Amino acid sequence: MQDMNDAARIARKLSVLADLGLERVEVSPVRTAATRVDRRTVKVTCARPAMGTFISITALHRSRDLAEDAIGKAFREMDRRIALFNRFDGASAVSDLNRQGRLLDSPPEVTRVVGRALHYHRLSRGAFDVTVKPLVDLFSTNTARPEEREVADILELVGSRHIELSPNAIRFRRQGMGITLDGIAKGFIVDRVSESLSRSGLKSYLINAGGDVRTAGAKEGGQPWAVAVQDPEKEGDYPDIIQMGDGAVATSGSYEIYFDHERLYHHIVNSRTGASPDLSKSVSVIAPTAMAADALATSIFIMNPQAGVRFVSAIPQCECLVVDARGGKWKSRGWGG
Repeated sequence: MQDMNDAARIARKLSVLADLGLERVEVSPVRTAATRVDRRTVKVTCARPAMGTFISITALHRSRDLAEDAIGKAFREMDRRIALFNRFDGASAVSDLNRQGRLLDSPPEVTRVVGRALHYHRLSRGAFDVTVKPLVDLFSTNTARPEEREVADILELVGSRHIELSPNAIRFRRQGMGITLDGIAKGFIVDRVSESLSRSGLKSYLINAGGDVRTAGAKEGGQPWAVAVQDPEKEGDYPDIIQMGDGAVATSGSYEIYFDHERLYHHIVNSRTGASPDLSKSVSVIAPTAMAADALATSIFIMNPQAGVRFVSAIPQCECLVVDARGGKWKSRGWGG
């Protein structure tokens, strides 16, 4: 009985965190909680580890069983797509592409995501580039600052212009190239989870995938979902809390993963210079889809804050908040904070 009470207590805590859309949820694997909101509505929250973080789904519905069944189906959809995009899994389609330099009979989902990656590469004038994998590999295998010659040699393998994309195949034009879809695939997966929940009849829900958040409808009482932007300094003082209805928000930051002792190189890399940008601490983007928010947040992080705000301001239905290296905040005019 005590174990059940502990599980319920942790799940309730998780439900609160999911409402806020926090970056990371530190709990044990798979927790589910259900609370009655009123006579006609039950709130169900379920979370499980995936994609290097915890994925939580909070949904409102009249039937607990239906909500739990819908969330279970959505998690299965998520797992199927993770199996395609996980570059650390040697059996995935992306790993196969990186290993062989080509992917014949490419799964439609992989073709679509690579196609959208090329779209955002063009839209951002090269800031968003999924071919930086060789640079990320270089940084992640060295604790010291790499030599300029090493970086220059690797840069020869970087550039989305070297990707050939057809309806059924993907090819690299240069041997030794590789892609990392970390800046776009998670958003794509979150969107597919959202579609699955909607197909199952859920109209009000929040999905939080380690800072990639997708919302629909409203929370209890008809109130908008409250989503907190991650604090780059991890001091608990959120740069902003925004109100969400139907839409998505994603945050990119340099504060999570560093590869060197001097904290100069992290998982976001400028494909032109071979260096990690240092003008911003975090970038959050509101967009109609999680995939768009994900890719745009990474794109803006490569830019200087002022240019990033101008860039996103020209894209319909998209807004951004940039926390620069000194802690200053740069917001687009329609930012929802």
